[in-house]
Amino acid sequence: MKVAGTTVVVTGGGDGIGRELVLGLLARGARVAAVSRSADHLRETADRAGSLADRLSTHVVDVSDRAAVEALPADVVAEHGQVDGLVNCAGIIRPFVPLLDLEYADIERVMAVNFWGPVHTTKAFLPLLVARPRAHLVNVSSMGGFLPVPGQTAYGASKAALRLLTEGLHSELAGTSVSVTVVFPGATRTGIVENSGVRPPDVTGATARRLEKRMTPAPAAARRILDAVERDAYRVTVGKDAAVMDVLARLAPERAARLVRTKMQALLSP
Repeated sequence: MKVAGTTVVVTGGGDGIGRELVLGLLARGARVAAVSRSADHLRETADRAGSLADRLSTHVVDVSDRAAVEALPADVVAEHGQVDGLVNCAGIIRPFVPLLDLEYADIERVMAVNFWGPVHTTKAFLPLLVARPRAHLVNVSSMGGFLPVPGQTAYGASKAALRLLTEGLHSELAGTSVSVTVVFPGATRTGIVENSGVRPPDVTGATARRLEKRMTPAPAAARRILDAVERDAYRVTVGKDAAVMDVLARLAPERAARLVRTKMQALLSP
């Protein structure tokens, strides 16, 4: 779906990849409804949009709140007159600890945002999408959705569930006007750790700079996702790490898991 002239809803539009998707869509000629639970973050997104903000509306909604999400389509249609696309980018992580040490509230919250959030928005907006001549649904999963990351097992489970939800929707919507894309970002420079209320691992100095250098910048991630939307891609990986591990996880899943476990061991050490 070419995005120029369309209206696209983006959750997680207040920061990170979500914000860059909002800005990228505006730059490509779309109208955008940016959704975030943070009014401050949405104001910053609108400020970053500059002169393009006349095609932007902002909506303070927590996607885990089903009632609030169900009221959202009417607000977006009132602002823009139509909805042609939905990008589910909102997501959170939990502390880097084994599942055994997580409280149930932590597990429930990550599932509420990362899985139930996209379920809520999809159920709310899909009737509008199927009524359009061309429409697109994008769900942002994670490299952690196809590869186990120690200390983020609940997060990975939520993203794996989102992956299969998306692939199932692709099959169910075959023959309709709605294209469906699942996205698997690798390590990306975003604010997900801080915005999730999680204390990041104590990594400083040269190690921190080396890790950051390997991460995909959020603007580059957004460009890759939007390019995938415009060619109606079934799935897309973001970053060299995700592309390499996607292949390795299929060819040698246990080896891939062992490699990630070794790399992440430092995060779980006392």
